[in-house]
Amino acid sequence: MKKTIFAVLFAILCLNVHSARADVDAAGAEKFVQKMTDEGIEQIINANISKAEKQTRFKKLFNDALDLDFIGKYVLGRYWRTATPQQKTSFINTYRELNTKVWSERFDEFKGKSFIFKGTTPSNSEGQIFVNTVVPMEQGEPATVVWRVKQTGSSFKIIDIIIEKVSLTMANRNEYTAYIKNNGGSVDALISNLKTKLK
Repeated sequence: MKKTIFAVLFAILCLNVHSARADVDAAGAEKFVQKMTDEGIEQIINANISKAEKQTRFKKLFNDALDLDFIGKYVLGRYWRTATPQQKTSFINTYRELNTKVWSERFDEFKGKSFIFKGTTPSNSEGQIFVNTVVPMEQGEPATVVWRVKQTGSSFKIIDIIIEKVSLTMANRNEYTAYIKNNGGSVDALISNLKTKLK
């Protein structure tokens, strides 16, 4: 009898895992990331344009491809729940501007290079999947870049970029929550700090 119960529970568990993973269009997610990286390299990184124009193009690409509202909530951690509506809006806007600036400069590291796609990996989170890529470097092993993609309906958004096994959202979360904690639990202190970095 016990074996039968365990067999049924195992079957249900497998069905739930399959359902959670089957709700993501793996091919669609990979195609989405490929289109984004192609546009970024061709129209921004390798393009012969001014720095100002590059930042303008990158800002549009970045905002279209990433769910920065979702990411912003995550990186604030438990402080998101206690933040006022005004603080939430101010943080998201500042976080968006800072990341656009940082990544428009950091992506120059991929100038003259290309992303090679290595398939996808299921995520334990519903509606999410990992798209795996590598970037051949001039020296040493290729750099691994993994994109965490969230699907809503038929649309896709990137919610994390993991470079050489380092999650950027997790790094931000650890940094920001520690900063707030060390400044008396003040979300405003973090926002001011990020605005200073923008300047």
